[in-house]
Amino acid sequence: MSVRMLAAPINPADINMIQGVYPIKPPLPAVGGNEGVGEVVSVGLQVSDLQPGDWVIPADSGWGTWRTHAVCPASELRKIPNDIPLEAAATLAVNPCTAYRMLSDFQHLQPGDTIVQNGANSGVGQAVIQIAAARGLVTINVVRNRPDRSSYFELEMYLKGLGGHYVITEEGLRRQDFRDIFKRLPRPKLALNCVGGKSATEILRHLETGGTMVTYGGMSRQPVTVPTGSLIFQDIKVVGYWMTQWNKRQTDSQESSEMLSTLCDYVRQGKLQAPSNVQVPISDYMAAINSTRDAFSTKKQILTMSS
Repeated sequence: MSVRMLAAPINPADINMIQGVYPIKPPLPAVGGNEGVGEVVSVGLQVSDLQPGDWVIPADSGWGTWRTHAVCPASELRKIPNDIPLEAAATLAVNPCTAYRMLSDFQHLQPGDTIVQNGANSGVGQAVIQIAAARGLVTINVVRNRPDRSSYFELEMYLKGLGGHYVITEEGLRRQDFRDIFKRLPRPKLALNCVGGKSATEILRHLETGGTMVTYGGMSRQPVTVPTGSLIFQDIKVVGYWMTQWNKRQTDSQESSEMLSTLCDYVRQGKLQAPSNVQVPISDYMAAINSTRDAFSTKKQILTMSS
């Protein structure tokens, strides 16, 4: 079947793959990009579940979305609704799905429960805030210290606008006024870590007994250090998560289909929106990549394809 690509974001993992430091190393020559949305142009005689005009996303990582057109087997793609915004469709498969699974698979969370996450302004972090809000969960959202107060205030207002309850800097985690939050809230059952190093240790310290910290990234490139007492006396669980691995372990597509359906419903209901983004013509891909590598960038770069 043939597909015309419509839009594809640039994620940190895409850059890591190009650098050769990501676990997925496609044979060269290869096309960059793990996520995006395309429109079916034509199908083969044996294809019955897709037709021209359908929107599709890659079924797995490493497919190569930074291109204008593709020809591939239908099994490499998944159909999604074409009644959601383009930028939401283009960014659906990685960050919202990662957030959804981490909120679903590691703790039995009920409305009113608390979670804490670092890297809260990341694509996954923004999805966590919105999905958690849709489920009635309270989020404590940790971000890096900003160069000036105004940029922090702008980010704080943006994350709270998505549904975040508390926004705090990593430095603020060690202050008494942050600890006082737990006089009003239950301690978090779940901590989500994409930074590593001291940041991971700090959010882990605030978990309730029996809580879980899920690591899905390591932006600081520092190891995760876990106090011995947390493991022995607080029964804290420390696990990792990788969306690609979850996809590979699925023996049937029902659970994945249900997840995508729920996420698309959230989009239609206005409960889940694409991360703050800039749409860039694919001809300007280098500028978009450089913007993605900016440590304080808050906008997702989305490549758009000309017809």
